[in-house]
Order: sequence, then structure tokens, then C-alpha cells
Amino acid sequence: MSAQAPAGHPLLVVIDPAARAADGESVRIAKDVLCAGAVSVKIVFPESAEEAERALAHRGKRHPVVIGDDAALLRTVLALHRERSLHEAPVSLVPIGPRSSLARALGVPSQVPAAARAVLDGIVRDLDLMVDDSGGIVLGALSIPCGLPASHTAAHWWTPVEKTARSLVRTLTAPIPVNGHQPPRLQRLRVEADGVLLADLDEPVHEVSVRCAPTGLAEISVRRTQDAAAQVSTRARTITVSGRDFRYRADSAITGPVRTRTWTVQPSAWRLTVPR
Repeated sequence: MSAQAPAGHPLLVVIDPAARAADGESVRIAKDVLCAGAVSVKIVFPESAEEAERALAHRGKRHPVVIGDDAALLRTVLALHRERSLHEAPVSLVPIGPRSSLARALGVPSQVPAAARAVLDGIVRDLDLMVDDSGGIVLGALSIPCGLPASHTAAHWWTPVEKTARSLVRTLTAPIPVNGHQPPRLQRLRVEADGVLLADLDEPVHEVSVRCAPTGLAEISVRRTQDAAAQVSTRARTITVSGRDFRYRADSAITGPVRTRTWTVQPSAWRLTVPR
């Protein structure tokens, strides 16, 4: 469902430090457009995730606007979800930074001026999200195994110790190359969708992918081999994956190892401002 964005609402503009480091000129353009068109703008420059969360928690009636990439959007939605205030106001995004594929998939323009104008005169779209049993969220898709290396994730606020530890884990758990090529990662996983068994531990699984669909259900695909035709697909409200120490990618973040995880779709759980 879509609705017109409320006109004349005051804005809280949260400028992610990674966006400032990546493209200060684009940040300036976004600020100029928003300040020229909004009735009231408060701009904050958090230096940590905690500072960004505090600014969001004390925003009052202001609508949150994120200037940053996919990781900044995810942190913002997660913070609002944790304080149970996602329903209070739509979230807006001006994508600046190296990772904006999720933003594009959600309908946010990739060009900074167009994205900033959409904040001011766009429409509000209701969107689903998936919540897992550890409190994590997924706005777009998740996959097992986790796919791209962790260097593609949001690491701007990691400490040096965290970076070293994650590098060591990747080294110790990486598959051994065969003739210069990485072998496919096959895992023995039990996959259930709304209680229906899609895969069990007696047969290796090549890939599990889950994506939010605009239906109140998730689209789930399980491939047992590299052959794309050899897959099982369905839609469900809840999906549970269990197995021995698996990792998964949820949007841009890699999590694990874990032995079991359950994701549940929450229909129309949040709202995003997009162009008309």
C-alpha cells in the first residue's frame, strides 16, 4: 500500500560517517535540497552507532532521514524496531556510499538530488521485514552460505581487534582450493517453511535463499546441487534453518556461526519514502 508523504513534516537528518568519508560533496548537495524544501530540519553527525541510536530515540515528531548506504539504513530500521517505533513515521534514505543495492531494490533513486527530492514530495510505501529469533532483521534477502566475503559488510565502526578476529575466522573456515578453484560450499541443513520440511540433514544443500515478497510471505528457494533446476521453492510466513555451525548473509551483514535460526515475516512492519 502506498500513500502520499505527509507535507511539511519536520525532519531529523542522520548523516552516516561513512557517507561523509566517501563523498562529502554529495552529502552537501543532499543537505541543501532538504534544508531548502523542508519546514524544519535538524541535522546530526553521529560518530558511532550508539550516537545515531540516541539521536533517533530523541527525535520527537521529526521524520528520520538517513544519508548513507544500505548498512546505515539497516542500522536505522533496526534501532527503530528495537524501540518499537517503526510505525510512528516513515523512514527516508538518500543513498551515499559504496553499498546501495538494497536501496535500489526498494525503489530509492541512486542519484542524490532525486533521492533528496523524493524525501520531500514522494509517497510512503508499506514494506514487510523478517525478524529472527535473536532480534535481527532482514529488509531484502538472506542467503546460506553467506556468499561474498565479510569485507563487503558494514565495517566502519569495527574496532581493530574485531577486524583481526573476523579475518582469522575467515582464514580458518575457508574451503581448501582445488586446482586453483574454490569448491562449492555444501552444507547439511534442515530447512522448514511453516512446518513443512524442504531439506533435511541426510542430503547436502548447495544454497538456501529467502527474500521478502510484497505478499506478507517470504519467497524461499532451496538448491541441493549447482543445477538451478534442482530446487524447491515455496512461500511461507516462518522459516527455520538448523545445522552444524552455519553462517548466513542477511542483507549486507554476515552472521554466525549458529546452529539454528528462525525468521518470521512481519507484514507492513515499516514504511519507506520513495518517488511518486
